[in-house]
Amino acid sequence: MLKDYFIEITKKAIVEAFELKETDFELKAESPKNKDFGDFAINISALSRILKKSPVEIAKAVVDKIEQKNFSINPVGGFINFKVDKEFLGKIIEEILQKKENYLKTDIGKEEKVNLEYVSANPTGPFHIGHGRWAALGSALASIMNYCNYKVTQEFYINDAGNQINKLAKSLEIRVRQLKGENIELEEDLYPGEYLIDCAKKYIEDNKGLTYGEFAKLDMLNQQKELLKKFRTNFDVFFSELDLYKNNEVDKTLEELRQKGKVYQKDGATWFKSSDYNDSQDRVLVKTDGKNTYLTADIAYHKNKFDRGFNRLINIWGADHHGYIERIKASMEALGYDSSKLEILLGQLVNIIQDGEQMRMGKRKKMVTLEDLVEEVGVDATRFWMIMRSSDTAVDFDVDLAKSKTDKNPVFYVQYAHARACSILRKATQKRLDIDNKTELEPIFTQQEIDEFYNNVDILPLFDNLSPEQLDACRSLILKLEEGKVLLYNAVIYRSPYMICKYLQELANSFHHFYNYTRVLSDDKKDSLRKLSLVNSFRIIMAKMLDLIGVSALEKM
Repeated sequence: MLKDYFIEITKKAIVEAFELKETDFELKAESPKNKDFGDFAINISALSRILKKSPVEIAKAVVDKIEQKNFSINPVGGFINFKVDKEFLGKIIEEILQKKENYLKTDIGKEEKVNLEYVSANPTGPFHIGHGRWAALGSALASIMNYCNYKVTQEFYINDAGNQINKLAKSLEIRVRQLKGENIELEEDLYPGEYLIDCAKKYIEDNKGLTYGEFAKLDMLNQQKELLKKFRTNFDVFFSELDLYKNNEVDKTLEELRQKGKVYQKDGATWFKSSDYNDSQDRVLVKTDGKNTYLTADIAYHKNKFDRGFNRLINIWGADHHGYIERIKASMEALGYDSSKLEILLGQLVNIIQDGEQMRMGKRKKMVTLEDLVEEVGVDATRFWMIMRSSDTAVDFDVDLAKSKTDKNPVFYVQYAHARACSILRKATQKRLDIDNKTELEPIFTQQEIDEFYNNVDILPLFDNLSPEQLDACRSLILKLEEGKVLLYNAVIYRSPYMICKYLQELANSFHHFYNYTRVLSDDKKDSLRKLSLVNSFRIIMAKMLDLIGVSALEKM
């Protein structure tokens, strides 16, 4: 990773020039605003406070300690600018063509076992839009973590042990009786969604000997699973809350907390001493009527995940669960687990915009569901738009823009860049039409010729035959390709798949710029092969990044 490389050699030079320790300072590499200065800039101005010298003096002393090899150095004020040479650029393309889709791969995870739980919707109705965001974020995060050598298990927690299932059963029963001709109305606190009418028709046709609650839950869960599969979200485990009770894990967990002295009785209820672990107050586990709170089963569930051998737990919750984080972390500390191994990612809301107006969302009566949205704009657009903002930022999902075939639509812009690269590569090996003579010409290359060149890349002469504008376009594209390594690393470390969407748009922009300034296929076969190597390198990185977030790398549009 070039940024890390230049940071490292600058650190060593600073240590050597001024006898500092690397722990005494931090450095960051960024892109200079003025490209004439270089490809990477490192600001060393902050060292002035430590060394009592001017930034210019410090920069000069540091540069004197750096051996310039395959790059040049240009100190400007308090910045040390680095510019990689053509050989360095050529090696990047060689490495991409050699490693292909593994070029971006790193071993950050070191096979750490991770349980990633997300969506976990109540089985009481169709997914709403928010569930779609958690599904897109969660599946993308699992994908990039697995690619970087974590061992991720994707888990869906079925909340099927609460009063909501009793309400669902009663709602279905009334719908069935209505279909059979009874004049009966739904009670106000039941589920009025029209989806239960379809469920009632299935129940009348064949209830499989199940109770209303069992049938409705199974039907809703099957519909959820079907949509998740269509949405390219594949869970390894569907964990039922009921199983915690069947296996007596909730009572055992409560008893363990008692044995550890972490609960007490007050006003007829059982309380957890969560305030001992940075929670704002103690929490009720068993109410005065003897029923457990939601927290009790959730504690048992998280204990169960740690006991299954996971080294790290990651949950994606809605923003309304913010106050729930500390009590869950507190419970894990009380049970003897390391709460730092439990990560909670909070996701903000999705606002659906259509015809310039925000649409209403909900699970009652007329609603905008995830399935509605997918049918309207497609899986690719839905996933990309759901992922392209940080999870702690609300998404304004513009339906009309997401459906449009314009450069303003980010997913179209990105996919079109990939399709354009594929088109160039196809044309290189396809027969051509001689317009003047109206005859068919042989392809410029055979696939074998191209493959042989990729295996023995000789790209350096390419840079000698380019205009300044073309050289700048090639340089920018290659450096943007190399940046993918750092980008993916950060996306994994910070659990932020949105970084990939941002990178894909920047990469697409670099490629479109390259395409506009550079004619790839010409009568000069050697020159064409070298340019094709850039195009194919772009295609490889673009396709892999799209695959990691579950969006199609279209070859034709």
